[in-house]
Amino acid sequence: MSEDDPQVETVARTIAAARPDIIALQGIDYDHDLTALRALGRRVAHHGYDMPHALALRPNSGMATGLDLDGDGRLGRARDAQGYGEFAGQGGMAVLSRFPILTDDVRDLSGYLWRDMPGAQLQLMDGSPLLSPGVAAVQRLSTVAHWDVPIQVGDTTLRLLTFHASPPVFDGAEDRNGRRNHDEIVFWLHYLDGLLGEAPVKRFVLAGDANLDPVDGEGRRAAIRRLLADDRLADPKPMRDSAEAKVGAHKGDPHLDTVDWPAPDPGSLRVSYVLPSIDLRAVDSGMTRGEAEASRHRLVWVDLLVK
Repeated sequence: MSEDDPQVETVARTIAAARPDIIALQGIDYDHDLTALRALGRRVAHHGYDMPHALALRPNSGMATGLDLDGDGRLGRARDAQGYGEFAGQGGMAVLSRFPILTDDVRDLSGYLWRDMPGAQLQLMDGSPLLSPGVAAVQRLSTVAHWDVPIQVGDTTLRLLTFHASPPVFDGAEDRNGRRNHDEIVFWLHYLDGLLGEAPVKRFVLAGDANLDPVDGEGRRAAIRRLLADDRLADPKPMRDSAEAKVGAHKGDPHLDTVDWPAPDPGSLRVSYVLPSIDLRAVDSGMTRGEAEASRHRLVWVDLLVK
């Protein structure tokens, strides 16, 4: 990523205009020295808004498995990686913050094997396994990543739980991607239940791209409905301006749609979420459209009162 790239410039302008205290970025390529992320940070600062603290860990996207996961008889291709990627780190995640990130206490949950998740949807309708034993022994749950990131906000530690789930499409009748998307979302419920060690009970925010709408589009929508209904989480329901809401054949409220894909399918959907724990008071929420060159996804924001 070059600082002279027009897309970088539009993303930086969008972030600077929104002035977030903390932002969970999706779809940003990872490099070991965080050169790309720091270049973006410098462009944001150039537009008058400084977010000096940055975090990016190696994502599963593009991480080689050495196996023929898609069964095409060839190794080392994008669909043979832990998560789809033409190269290691393609389409990763990152966090920028005005407040210090407690990097020594970050929990990277991305190495968790899919088969180890309670209730994993790995059994097909005929009772046969979705994954062969060899694949199941190495296949991680996270398409991109699952992170628990503590951030020091004044005298308070805020936990940012962020992830980017697989699109529940681009597969066959076995619905491999739909099953994985479901389990990547439900993973957070198990995490909050304490099944993977000590879990946050207050002052946390779940924010990321679930790639799933609770009402419209493809996918196993029960997963996101369960998350939205969990009594440990609040849904401020950030909305776009009425003039920008694209009313169509979908059943859901178009004001909640966070992304505009080309019609007719999938069209506009709600796939990005910011869900604070119930002890945090949401003062305001909404979406920033930004410039079209930055992303078809909107910047979803929630103003929180953290004590």
